[in-house]
Amino acid sequence: MIYTIGGIKGGSGKSTVATNLAILLASNGRDVLLVDADDQETSTDFTSLREDRTDGNAGYTAIQLTGAAVHKQVPKLAERYQDIVIDTGGRDTESQRAALTVSDVYLVPFKPRSFDVWTIEKVQSLVEQAHIINGKLKAFVFLNMADPRGEENFEAAELLKQSESLRFLQTGLGNRKAFATAAANGLSVVELKGEEKATIEFKALYSRIEEALNEK
Repeated sequence: MIYTIGGIKGGSGKSTVATNLAILLASNGRDVLLVDADDQETSTDFTSLREDRTDGNAGYTAIQLTGAAVHKQVPKLAERYQDIVIDTGGRDTESQRAALTVSDVYLVPFKPRSFDVWTIEKVQSLVEQAHIINGKLKAFVFLNMADPRGEENFEAAELLKQSESLRFLQTGLGNRKAFATAAANGLSVVELKGEEKATIEFKALYSRIEEALNEK
């Protein structure tokens, strides 16, 4: 499976989702490749820290690819790995568009704030254009860094549900310090002791993605 985590608005936690997903897949016994296609190189920096903290045993392979190289190289690499996770960052770039032409799954996290949510129309356009080339692409949106309660969560969810090109996943991620704490130690939340809520949420999100992919 080839997953692309993207969007067009920075600060919504895309690299955090990408690195946590890669580690979760690897912990399930999958042979995983993490592709950093973001010029900010957050996933690359995280992997370097992780390798330092794990004596070089990150649990997955990580490389950098940008632009047209994503479209050209990822299909070849897919023959060698069971899962590929592509972190494309938070802008409409050639790398993200290239990733969407070869991906099975497009995951777009949104913070429950109106400024972020209104970018949904531009993300829809990206997906619709990608579908011309890649008809198998399935695109999902979910709330990330959400508050425990409040109208903003509900309002954002209602807006995201209206999209015809993107499927809204009711299972989202809360605004939990555990994600930052884990990242600062080169870990995923599923590896961080004493942070059961963040672990439960992330595993639940992945399970919901799997269920959605298997639904007819």
